[in-house]
Amino acid sequence: MSKLVSFFIILMLILSNQVNVYAAKKTTLGIKSEAAVLVDSETGAILYNKNGNERLYPASLTKIATAIYAIEHGNIDDVVTVSARAVKEEGTRVYLVEGERVPLKKLIQGMLINSGNDAAVAIAEHIDGSVEQFADNINKYLAEKIGVSDTHFTNPNGLFKENHYTTALDLALITNYAKKNPVFSEIFGTIELGWSGESWETKLLTHHRLLKGEIPVDGITGGKTGFVNESKHTLATTAENENVKLTAIVLKADSSKVSYNDTVKLIEYGFSSFKHRIIKQNERFTVHKKEYYPKNDILITEHVNTSEENITEHGILEIVNNGQVSQSIKLEVKEPKQIKVKKEKLLSSEQSSINIFYGIIVFALAGLLIGVRKRLMKKQ
Repeated sequence: MSKLVSFFIILMLILSNQVNVYAAKKTTLGIKSEAAVLVDSETGAILYNKNGNERLYPASLTKIATAIYAIEHGNIDDVVTVSARAVKEEGTRVYLVEGERVPLKKLIQGMLINSGNDAAVAIAEHIDGSVEQFADNINKYLAEKIGVSDTHFTNPNGLFKENHYTTALDLALITNYAKKNPVFSEIFGTIELGWSGESWETKLLTHHRLLKGEIPVDGITGGKTGFVNESKHTLATTAENENVKLTAIVLKADSSKVSYNDTVKLIEYGFSSFKHRIIKQNERFTVHKKEYYPKNDILITEHVNTSEENITEHGILEIVNNGQVSQSIKLEVKEPKQIKVKKEKLLSSEQSSINIFYGIIVFALAGLLIGVRKRLMKKQ
């Protein structure tokens, strides 16, 4: 009877462990948006990914790319003359007037803080002469300078076009890159700004509810909202605490509430679950009898309960969080030391062999001569 009881206890323990393992692998944040990613702003580690490579419409998150492109390709103190085309742009505006002269930085502020579509067109025309040329140039810039792989923009503001698309992962990459620029970072984190134009005197207030504190979450450092019917609600948010800096992107949320709820889940997950660690330059990793090392000290993002580290056969260090590779780092291979034989020693060794060979011949000849001499002496 006792054996039967023991058997059932063991069986229950095994089943219990199997259920726990399955639950751990299937952890989810309950994100409702079509696509969402959470990325470490400093290391680029992907901490959460739902459909991050799916092509979707970004709406006004496009303006993040327009802003950093304009900052890098223009002079923020330039004075821009507003065109008729810019004034007629539909959607959210800062109510520019044709012929109005506005500093480039002020236009970027109006575009990011108040999502001014007219300001975006004025910026594009100033930098590249036309919206069409701007589109060609910014696509090359995003691919070559920032490294996006699945983004194509046709305008500077995100108004719907069939061929105007990006992905959540590309937008996170663009935002991370842009945040490293102090001018962009300052504007991206601005909550309110006085605006004085020819037709509009007001105080611009960010549309991002987390940034202006309507939804209380600590550590928010910047944000941009977006909406057109085809894209639904989109949201970009940056945040930081003492452990990590985060970039959260959500695309195609059915409502504004869903986009904010998803963003809060992502940020709270990032703050509670991850921290930084430095892999030192002198650390060594061995795989298949080859030794690898980082070229410099490397900052990595790991789970607070530790992450896995794998080395591929090609010397790629993979940081694995929750069963997914979040960061890949190319290591240097340590070449084995080759034993060098000095040329002088090699020559002296060869010379010794030759000397011995000739010595034997000389010795043999001497012996032969002595033998011949003895025979001659005997005959005498």
